[in-house]
Amino acid sequence: MAKEVTGFVKLQCKGGQANPAPPIGPALGSKGVNIMEFCKQFNARTQDRMGKVLPVIITVYSDKSFDFVIKTAPASIQLMEAAKIQKGSKESNRNKVGKVTWVQVEAIAKDKMPDLNCFTLESAMKMVAGTARSLGLTVEGKAPWEN
Repeated sequence: MAKEVTGFVKLQCKGGQANPAPPIGPALGSKGVNIMEFCKQFNARTQDRMGKVLPVIITVYSDKSFDFVIKTAPASIQLMEAAKIQKGSKESNRNKVGKVTWVQVEAIAKDKMPDLNCFTLESAMKMVAGTARSLGLTVEGKAPWEN
């Protein structure tokens, strides 16, 4: 018989660096999940992506057991790494803080494809390019589909 799901917890943790301190501890403690067990499993699964911010969705069951799914790093963080900037612009429509190329946008879109709600690479690239614009980044060159 299947276990009854009592809730979901969405967190963003650094890969390989989960610890029971806030925000992880209070979020999982309120659901009755064994916090140290989650931290050990998460750190073991994310050792190859050490230090990168990773979204994780934790499914909590009625017997206090849990499963979790690790998503790919947010597009905004990948774009900031590609543009080599620390943070985005406060006024993204006025002050541009960096540049990315369509090749970089395509690489990020291919990486994010399983987590995006689109079916074609072109639409994924448009989504990532929109995120770049909202960060205050300029996408250089001509879009591949405009040729």
